[in-house]
Formats: sequence, C-alpha cells, structure tokens
Amino acid sequence: MKNRILYLLFFLAAICGFDAKVKLPALVSDGMILQRNQDLKIWGYADAGEKITIKFINKTYNATADQNGNWALMLPKFNAGGPYTMTINEITLKDILIGDVWVASGQSNMELPMRRLTPLYGDEIKNANNQNIRFFTVPQKYNFKAPQDDLDGGKWESTNPQTILNFSGVAYFFAKELNEKNNVPIGIIHTSLGGSPAQAWMDEKSLRKYPEYLAEAEKWKNDDLIQSTESQERSLSKAWYAELDQSDIGFNQHWEKDNGNDSGWKTIMLPGSWEDQEGPFDGSVWLRKEIILPKGADQKTAFLNLGRIKDADVTYINGIKVGNVTYEYPPRWYDIPKGVLKEGKNIITVRVINGSGKGQFIADKPYYLEIDGQKKDLKGEWKYKIGAKMEKMAPGQTFIRWKPVGLYNAMLNPLINYKVKGFIWYQGESNTGVPKEYADLLSTMISDWRSKWNKNDLPFLIVQLANFMEKKDEPLDSGWAELREQQRQVSLNVPYTGLAVAIDLGEWNDIHPLNKKTVGDRLALQALKIGEGKKIIADGPVYQSMKTEGNTIILSFKPGTDDLVQGSLKGFAIQQKDGSYQWAKAKTKGNKVIVWNDQIANPVNVRYDWADNPDGNLKNKSGLPASPFTTGKN
Repeated sequence: MKNRILYLLFFLAAICGFDAKVKLPALVSDGMILQRNQDLKIWGYADAGEKITIKFINKTYNATADQNGNWALMLPKFNAGGPYTMTINEITLKDILIGDVWVASGQSNMELPMRRLTPLYGDEIKNANNQNIRFFTVPQKYNFKAPQDDLDGGKWESTNPQTILNFSGVAYFFAKELNEKNNVPIGIIHTSLGGSPAQAWMDEKSLRKYPEYLAEAEKWKNDDLIQSTESQERSLSKAWYAELDQSDIGFNQHWEKDNGNDSGWKTIMLPGSWEDQEGPFDGSVWLRKEIILPKGADQKTAFLNLGRIKDADVTYINGIKVGNVTYEYPPRWYDIPKGVLKEGKNIITVRVINGSGKGQFIADKPYYLEIDGQKKDLKGEWKYKIGAKMEKMAPGQTFIRWKPVGLYNAMLNPLINYKVKGFIWYQGESNTGVPKEYADLLSTMISDWRSKWNKNDLPFLIVQLANFMEKKDEPLDSGWAELREQQRQVSLNVPYTGLAVAIDLGEWNDIHPLNKKTVGDRLALQALKIGEGKKIIADGPVYQSMKTEGNTIILSFKPGTDDLVQGSLKGFAIQQKDGSYQWAKAKTKGNKVIVWNDQIANPVNVRYDWADNPDGNLKNKSGLPASPFTTGKN
C-alpha cells in the first residue's frame, strides 16, 4: 500500500512537470503601461529548460528558461497606443497600454495620498476617470540581506474616484499634466516610504564611501536583532501607555461620558498649548467644548475638522467616539454619523496624549464642525483638565525600515528590469540633520539607479524642500536651507536632472503642505524640457554669477530664466568679509538683481531665501520662483 502511494505521488509530480506554469513578476500584469520608444524587457520564471512563447501586437517571440528557471527576452520599440493583449504561454495579459512610465520615489511628501488632499482637490477626486493614467504602488517592505528580484504584491490601477484616493498626490498631478500635454498614457510606479532618508534607497556598493551607513546596514541583516529590538520596544511602549491609562483620572472616570461635570476645569484658548499655562509635561490632557445646535441636528451627518494636534488624540461627541489619530502629522478629519449630534447642547471631548515635546492644537489650522455646508467655528475658549503627568517621555522607536540599503533591496531593485522614462524624487526632510553630505549621496544614488536601468540619460527630477517652520527675525544658518542648496547643486552639476522649486508652496505649521498640484505641474515642466527636449521655460531665475560694485552686489541669472518680474525684492541677506549675514535691500534692474545694505561697505556674498521658512519673491515672468541660493561656498 505504501509503495502504491509513493508511485502515485511520483506520477502526479511527473504530470505537473509536463504542465509547468510560467510565473510573472508583479509588474508584468494586466493593465500595465509599457515604455514607448525603448526596447522592452519581459521576464519571468519557469522550470529549467521551459520554452517561453510571447505573442504581442501580431508578432511572436521565443525564449528558454535557464537552469535556474529564469527567462527574459527583449521586445522591439513600440509607439504609444493600446489597449493590447499579450500572451505568455498559457497566460493572457489584458488591457496593456504603451506610453511613458515614471518611477516616483521619496518620503512622505511623495507618499502623501490624494485622500489627504481632499480639502483642496475634492472635485478632482470626484471627477477622476482616466484609463490613460495608471499607478502601480509598490508594497512597503525592507530587506537588508540581499536585493530582491520581485515584489510582494501590487497591481496596476487606472484612475477613478475610488483608486485615486490611494495615489500619490504629487505623482498623480505630474501624470495628469504630462498626459494632457503629450496625449500619451502615463504609468507611475510609486515606491516611497514616509520618513525614509536617501541612504535607505541606495545599494551597498553605492554606500562604500559611507562606512558608517554600510556598518548600519550590515548590523540589521541580523533577524534576531530586528525581532528583539521590535519586541523590546513594543513592550516598553505598551508599558508606558498602560501606566498612562492607569494614572489618567479622566480615563478611569470616563470623562468622555461625564459631560456635565467640568466646573473645576480650567479654560484655554485654542488653537494653543496647555503647557503655556501648566509648564512642560508629557502625559494626557482632556479638553472639552460645548456647542449649541439647532432643531434637526440629530437627523444630520456632519464633519468635524480639528486641524492638527500634537501628538495623539481620541475624540468624542456626546460620549460617542468619532475618531482617533495616533501620531502628530495626520489631520483630524472625522465623519460624524447621523444620531450622534442632537438639538441643543452638544459636548465635544478630546483626550490628547503627548509623549514628547510641546503638546498643542496647532495654530493656523482649521477647527470647525460642518453640518449641511454650514461651518461652526470651534476656535476660541475650551475647558481642559490634566489627566496624568508622566515622569518619563514616551519611549522612542528604532525605525528599522529607514536603515541604509533596506528599501533599495525590497522596493527599488525589483523594478530595474522594467523600462522607464525617468524618475521623480521628493525627499530630503530626513537628511536635514546632516545636510552637507546630501549632494554627494544623491548624485551617487542617481548614477547608480541609471546604471541599474542601463541608461545614463534617464531624467531625474527633484522636488526641492518647501518652506517650513516658524519664520526667524534674523538671517541664520539652517539645515533646511543647506539641504535645498545641495539639491540645487545636484540639479546644476548632474546631467539630465531638473529641480522643481517649492519654496513658495509650504505651510509653516505642516511638514506636509497640501498644494501638491503645483509641485506636480512644476515636475511636469521639467519632464517636458529634459525628457522631451521641448524648448520651454521650466525654471525660475537660476543664479549664475555675481560681481561687486562699491557697496552693491549685482547678480546675474541663466539666460532664458532671467526675464525677471520687476520691482523691489524680499528674502536677501548680504555678508561683509569674515562677518555674519545681515538683511539686505534688493531690486531688479532689467535682467539683474542689485543687492546692498547701507551699513556694509565691502560686501562679499549674498544669500537668497536662506532660512527654514523664507519669504522671498524673486520670480521670472513665467511665474516660476527662484530657488534659494548662496553666492558663497558653504
């Protein structure tokens, strides 16, 4: 009996061997967009020696799997068009388009999905319906051991009101603008991860000149270390929050439901910080506001916008939980179901947990309750009471996913067989702590990516960091300004790169500004100029040279970008030899800018928009802003 079972198993295995199935990588699938005007690589996996037959656009192509089961073949160049069908042995791939494919990468400002941009682009989302704009979103994974050959999932999706919600906002508007201008399908392979530094997207070879990064990558090849680190940090975090909950009198006495008993609570004006009154502390605080609503409110749905809160919140209305966010960056947008609100008195209660830094409702953000299109302002006087003060701040986290090499191996290397038009890159915030190395890091990364795709002229388009944080009264050094300068230097010194300046698009109180359409449009201008060779103005005034005349410095700009908007200018600082920078006066004179300070007789350098959050106004008549720059060496 035992022998008969073994024979049967061998027989079934033999049958399966004769009917071997071809496997395809995740990118080669239904709905894909293939790169026009380039020889195309199609690849996959099968049994060793398996014959592969591809039929596409009335031609047949053949290959044989090697001894490891890998196979690949090249298709000739195709013009834009489709939809087409491709058969690979027994597999049929449908709805294939040919157009331009761009890799979109970086950190959270590239990752930020359209759903987070609804206050600005609600109609755009509602009316989205374009089969010629398609996204493939790469699963967020890391791997320190080896470059991976394939992705752990993902699919091509065309644009409609549901799918667009998860699309990168920057990449979507970039694709939309290119689709309209070139009238060809646009595919976006979106591979990004919030908080990731540039070195996470680089391979080991590229990081050889950075031994500390290589050592860190080597360290995290240890699965036991990863597991023990994550386990220990989860335990510490769990213990901190358990202690907080145990100590929080509001949590234990259910202040979210005790809507009437707040006679002993203090008052605060929101937005603002309770720490301005209480002094710094980490822990929890409860805030409460009473609002009066008209008859019929109980039959209405509503929308609650509590701007941004540092750090985490749980929000209740009339004792019913309506939403929560666990960290500081996402907006507090909460949909209120019918039946939560009521006629007359309503109580909004917010429990805020702050683990480090200054807990607050962020200034200059919207705070309102909207019913039937009418907004009830929630700024102003609230009541508050401390729930618990913790002796220690919340335990930190080792963000292993951001460590060097890990994202390259898992989220970039699996893409390199897929032919693309170029790259768009929105990243840098996580490198502002050590900004002076960034130009070399990024230049090295660009060179490596191009070599991996075996095409040294692939356009690489960079979004320069937007303005952010509070304005400063004096011209000071700034890690953000230095990193912008490093980005500018890359765009000047590395061929086929472009810079989309965003210095006028930021929000002082939000590292994730909402105006992603202008960013995408400016990237598209660079793509048309660099990728298509169109004779267009894609840059604001590009600083080129300076000369000194008496107590003035005269600035010249790259021809073609120097059709300056005339008038007096802001954002300039000037330096005397061996001295600090002082604010300067500046004005345009034709295609030049004249900069001076009456107290500085022998100026040597000029800086423009050199700050975390500058307010310069130098533009050309194309409406594009100048990049921040310095005439000196840093």
